[in-house]
Amino acid sequence: MKNIVHNFFKGNNNRLSGLAQLTIYTLLVSIGFVYIYPILYMISSSLKSTSDLVNPMVSWIPMTLYLDNFKKAITVLDYLPSLLKGTVVTLLPAFLQMIVTAVVGYGFALYDFKFKKIIFIMMIMTFVIPIQVYMIPRYVLFFELNLLGSPLAIILPALFGHGLNSTIFILIFYQFFRMVPKSIHEAAKIDGAGPFKTFLVIHVPLAVPAFITVFLFGLVWYFNETYIASLFLGVEYPNIQFRLASFVSEFESQYASEQLIQINEGIRLAATLLTILPMLIVYFTIQRWFVEGVEKTGVTGE
Repeated sequence: MKNIVHNFFKGNNNRLSGLAQLTIYTLLVSIGFVYIYPILYMISSSLKSTSDLVNPMVSWIPMTLYLDNFKKAITVLDYLPSLLKGTVVTLLPAFLQMIVTAVVGYGFALYDFKFKKIIFIMMIMTFVIPIQVYMIPRYVLFFELNLLGSPLAIILPALFGHGLNSTIFILIFYQFFRMVPKSIHEAAKIDGAGPFKTFLVIHVPLAVPAFITVFLFGLVWYFNETYIASLFLGVEYPNIQFRLASFVSEFESQYASEQLIQINEGIRLAATLLTILPMLIVYFTIQRWFVEGVEKTGVTGE
C-alpha cells in the first residue's frame, strides 16, 4: 500500500507523476474557484443594468458596463465620510495594538519576573473566555467614563493591550522573539544598550514580518467587527459596516420620491463590493510581506 501511494505521487523518478500533478492542480483550481466565485459574481452583477439582470441571455458578461449602480451605492453609503470614520476605529486601534502587544510579547519572551507564569496564564484566559461574558461590565465602565458613542471606546482597550484578540498577537511576538538567538540580546546588553534600545534597534527590524502579520490581522478584525462597534459606538458613529447593514432602508428613503428607481441585486452587490474593497486593496498591496510573515510566525488565521 505504501509503495502504491509513493508511486502515485512520486512516480519512478522520485518526482511528482503526471496523475499526481493533475490531481493537485484540480484541487487547487476547485478550492480557488470556491473562494473567487463570490467576488466574480459580485463584480459581474454590480456592472449590470436592470435589463441585463432580468435578461436570461446575459449570464456573466453584461451587454454594457453600467456604473450607475456604484454611483447610487456611493451616495447611499455616504462612502468617503463613512470610510474615514471607519478608519479611525480600524487603522488606529490596529496600529496601537500592534505596538503594545509587541512590547508585551518581548517582555514575556526575554525577561523573567515574579508571577510571570501566573500573568501569562491570566492573559491566555482573556482569549479563552468568550467576549460576551465581560461585555456588560465593560459597557458599565465605559458608561461611567462617558465613552459610549466615542471612538475612544475602541481605541483605549487597544492602547492598553486589551483589544480584539490581543492574546493571539502577544503569543505571535512571544514566539517570534524567542526564536531570536539570546547571544544577540546579550551582546547588546554588554555594549550598554538598555531594554528599550535593544528592542528598537535589534529586535524590531528582525520582527518586521511579525509586525506586518499582526497589523494586517488586526486591521481586518477591527474592520469586520460589528458586535463591539454596535454596542459601544451605536448610531452616533456610523461607519461603512453600519451603512451597509441599513443599506436597503436608506436607499428606499433617499429614492422614495423617484418611483422609477428601485433597489435591485446590482445595486446591493455594488454596495457590498465597495465595502470590502479597502481590505482587498490592503491585502494585494502587502500580500508578499504578509505571506512571509505567516510563514515565519506560524499563524494560520481563524
